[in-house]
Amino acid sequence: MATFHQINSQNLECPVCLTLFNQPKSLICSHTFCKDCLQRIFQTQPSQQSVACPVCTKETSLPSGDVSKLQTNVPLSSLVDEVKIKSPTCTVCEMDEKLSAVFYCQDCGKNMCKSCEKTHSIWKPFSTHSIVAISEVISGKVPLRKRRKCKKHPNDDDNCFCTGCHEYICCTCGVLEHLQKGHELEEAAIHEEKLIQNINKLKERTKCKKTAVKNHIEFIETQRNEITNIFRKLKDDIDKTYEESIELLSIRREALKCQVKRLTEKLEKELHVMEEDSRRKICQIDAMEELVTNGMKVPLEKDAMLAHETLCENLKSLLGRDDPCDQTPRSVTERAQKISIGRHASVNELCLGELKGFTWDVKADVELPIKNSMNCITRTPDGKMAVGSCQGGIHLYSRGGELQQTVLEGVVIQGIGFLSDGRSVVRDVNNKMSLYSPQWGKLDVTFEAMNIVEGGFGGLTVDRNDTIYLSYRNPKKIQVLIPQGGKAVREIACDGHTPMQLFSFHTTGKLMLKGGATVVCLDGQGKKENVLKKKEGMFAYPAVCRDDSVIVAWVKHAEGLVSIDRYTRDLEHVHNIITDFKIQRSERGNWYYLQEFESGEIAFCTTDRLFIFDAI
Repeated sequence: MATFHQINSQNLECPVCLTLFNQPKSLICSHTFCKDCLQRIFQTQPSQQSVACPVCTKETSLPSGDVSKLQTNVPLSSLVDEVKIKSPTCTVCEMDEKLSAVFYCQDCGKNMCKSCEKTHSIWKPFSTHSIVAISEVISGKVPLRKRRKCKKHPNDDDNCFCTGCHEYICCTCGVLEHLQKGHELEEAAIHEEKLIQNINKLKERTKCKKTAVKNHIEFIETQRNEITNIFRKLKDDIDKTYEESIELLSIRREALKCQVKRLTEKLEKELHVMEEDSRRKICQIDAMEELVTNGMKVPLEKDAMLAHETLCENLKSLLGRDDPCDQTPRSVTERAQKISIGRHASVNELCLGELKGFTWDVKADVELPIKNSMNCITRTPDGKMAVGSCQGGIHLYSRGGELQQTVLEGVVIQGIGFLSDGRSVVRDVNNKMSLYSPQWGKLDVTFEAMNIVEGGFGGLTVDRNDTIYLSYRNPKKIQVLIPQGGKAVREIACDGHTPMQLFSFHTTGKLMLKGGATVVCLDGQGKKENVLKKKEGMFAYPAVCRDDSVIVAWVKHAEGLVSIDRYTRDLEHVHNIITDFKIQRSERGNWYYLQEFESGEIAFCTTDRLFIFDAI
């Protein structure tokens, strides 16, 4: 049966927190500690796969990071529970029937009932003794002051400390045994003073280290504010340039701000990662400092002393790491400072220009659900990219490249367009046109279009007025329909060009088509206005952006290389975005599609894969 004196002998005390064991867990080396103590030690380990024993430093694997999964020291836990439940008796009373002890004298080492404590308190020699409530000792609120008596010489105090054995001994043991072995001895009081001085030094270093890391966090916040100010000024410059232009530039302004937002989010995310790493270091230092501070509850016995020294070394290791470098967050700000807004001197039209000072790269490389299946792609009103499949269905992708939904799996898709209210118009493999609700329910609307034999394949687009345009390869013409269905309201000739892919400009009512290897702009009557000159050995795949600028993917099909350039709506070259990006050649020949997300990312699709490019 466990008794209260077992606490005083340290049999039931954790070597780390020096209080009664709470949920004792055993390591692989058989040393036992409180679960919470092990958890705090684990949080300060460089490797999050194991925990080192504070006494012997042996590693115990902990890949899950859950200390509660360690083996519970059941016998020890039972003893602790018994001590908490069983009421100790007075060791001062001389009566046969001992009364329950309520108090404990730290100096006498005696349990006392209320009556004995009252008598003890009025005796002048005992007036300076420290009296504590036994309930607070058992609960762990008050640690016991250890009475050091030699185990071999019970009448002698352990007033020496052996540095070789890491234990307190009496003078007799020191002279007869430890000095004979060549061990070094210290006065216990001197050793305790050194211990406290060492702890205070570590605490001071801890304070300095925490100050340095906190200053780094404040510096990161300064850099974040600097980036915010930079981009705020950049937005102001964009607004100022916009006010000097005409209303047509409003869409371009919003596109640029969206790009600024994406750049801001990216750079702030980098700073956030740095900040979280610094805060994690603070938490590690705090946890280890708290563990080391427990060592001030001296004197420490052997295991506790070894544990404390290990913890002190761990804290020294943490404090010995290099202070965080301000250059890394500063470099993020410097990257932001390089970004600016500039017009294109060679472009003969009103234009807000482009953001300069950054590059584009692939953000996502996604394999389509069905190999060799892409027929078309288009952006959706809610910011996704819709990929139509010749095997049936429309796959909806986020701007990060995640496949979020597949709809109309029983429909072979030839073309997709979206109306301003979220409804969609779909052209299937037989040129049959259907209208769907925003929830992809088929609506009772009938369109009269040319069949596949008569018209052949072609493109589909919808302008900002919800006018629907269908192009046909065989007759080389475009039909114009309205969302209410019925026959075409008019037809547009393509000036001899084959309209394989079709796009509409949002503000001018003009159309752009891909005809073979060329890109052609037509006015509302089908008259050719601008033609993008063909590049030798390349095929052009265009798309109209939200601001009516044009992007073109130039594909070297034989080499499997793609470059993307930006043009004005009059097909004047602005700048290069991507150069010679390596792709796997489409098995269906040179069939590719290009589109821009509502948020500004660029999607390029082969028959097998979807690539998403963004600013970095």
